[in-house]
Amino acid sequence: MSTYVTTKWRTGRTALALAAFFALGACAAPTHVGHHAEFAARGTHDDPPIQVLTTTGIIADLVRNVGGDLVNVISLVPENADPHSYEPNLRDIRNIVYADLAFSNYLMLEEQNLIKSLDTNLRTDVPNIALAEAAVKYAAEIIPLVEDISLDTAWLGLRVQGDASNRGGTRASHVAVTATNLRGPGRLAAYLTGTFGEVAHYFDSVDGFDETDVATLPTDAHTHLSWAFTEPGYYELDLRADFHLDDEDTEGSAVAQGTVHFAVGVDPYDTPNVSDPFVLNAGHSDITVNLDEQKFQLLLDHEHSGTQERHRDYLDLNKVVVEVPTKALHQLPSDPTFRFLGRAGTQVYQLPQAVLGKHVHGDIDPHLWQDVGNAMVYAEIIRDTLIEVDPKNAAEYTANTKTYLAELEALDTEIQRTIDTIPQGRRILVTTHDAFGYFAHAYGMTVAGFVTPNPASEPSIAERKRLTQTIRDLEVPAVFLEPNLASRSSTLVEVAREQGVAVCPIYGDAFTPEVRTYVDMMRFNAQSLTSCLTEGPTAPEGDQQ
Repeated sequence: MSTYVTTKWRTGRTALALAAFFALGACAAPTHVGHHAEFAARGTHDDPPIQVLTTTGIIADLVRNVGGDLVNVISLVPENADPHSYEPNLRDIRNIVYADLAFSNYLMLEEQNLIKSLDTNLRTDVPNIALAEAAVKYAAEIIPLVEDISLDTAWLGLRVQGDASNRGGTRASHVAVTATNLRGPGRLAAYLTGTFGEVAHYFDSVDGFDETDVATLPTDAHTHLSWAFTEPGYYELDLRADFHLDDEDTEGSAVAQGTVHFAVGVDPYDTPNVSDPFVLNAGHSDITVNLDEQKFQLLLDHEHSGTQERHRDYLDLNKVVVEVPTKALHQLPSDPTFRFLGRAGTQVYQLPQAVLGKHVHGDIDPHLWQDVGNAMVYAEIIRDTLIEVDPKNAAEYTANTKTYLAELEALDTEIQRTIDTIPQGRRILVTTHDAFGYFAHAYGMTVAGFVTPNPASEPSIAERKRLTQTIRDLEVPAVFLEPNLASRSSTLVEVAREQGVAVCPIYGDAFTPEVRTYVDMMRFNAQSLTSCLTEGPTAPEGDQQ
């Protein structure tokens, strides 16, 4: 028997973490997680429960089913929060310090600062298990992360290619991409809009560039970005990339320098300083820091539908011109969040990030649990880990797991039978989050990825027409929203209702007070899909809008 434990990259707690730990000595317990007083509670056994820390509520529920009253489980990410963007607080650090065992999902699911907090503040003898990575070795079903898009402009993200293993890289390692200079007629801003509408600022030339104009990424990771330009013309953006072994490596080591050329509302083929340019005007591409070759490249159009091969075409970044056409001219909304770009009603050129929310990820889809078979693998890993930590109670962990696996096997069969009742032509999932690839793959559905309108601009008449046409072409009776995304998807809701299409709930990454267990979540999703896609345009009770 073996447990797949993420290598402990910890070199001791940072001064900040220790200060936070001691400062919290008199603090009240957080409402969404337990703390050391709860750990002191005893079950029916002679020893106190094992203090198990998880990153998400879904993992916590799996651990509780396997561990029973032998474990006391804490989830760092609260209900209805987004694990892609949840930032740990000082009370979370305290709970990490007290843990006897930690489970994360990883594969870039969680916010990187949450992972760093685990790796830095767990005691050096505490097992730190990345379930998605361990599941690969347990023969889980793994699929690539596919983000279907339907944009008429380029979708330009940022990527770090390579894991820096030849540099001693770990989960705490990262690459800082800094904007150092801009030549052009107006202002450039690169930013990301989060799930709840908050904006993370990366590059902004409004007052010149300094060391705060930086995007930080883990190794072998990708992030979405929105790009805005205030004036038409040709722009040259100089970038620098530095590798940092961990947070204590403040200086870092230089990796690459490069220049991105933009043609904003002008002929891209006449771009100065670029002879015979490759014009990027569509598809999902990334400005890429290649750690192995130590240079900037463009990873070209790397996302495709699940039936096509994923390409790995790399171009010399200095030979690429990113076209920002006149049709990318948008009017800023009244939302004060976007005042940094200008007053409401001001027109700016924008390349949208397309998918709402913070999505720093790798190439493998991290949402393994949407296939119940993979959740069963997670349960087995949790069982084996608990047995290694607490071997004298191996029989109880084994019995609990056997019971739970039988429940999950029955759930898997129930979901398939439920989905099978949907007419074949209606088994199409239209949603705003790329979290359901495993569900579709396991149970015979098709994900038709809906691209969220750019939240930093008022939806144009043309955009509403495209969305309307998409819904008409698909001929689906319903679209689906996660509860925590509903408030940021007003255009989808409006257009869907105009077309007589229901807007129905679905759960991806997090529970709510109404749905609080993994079994309930998966059963709810299957029933919601079946009810909404089978019965037609009337939304079921539970319509989130």
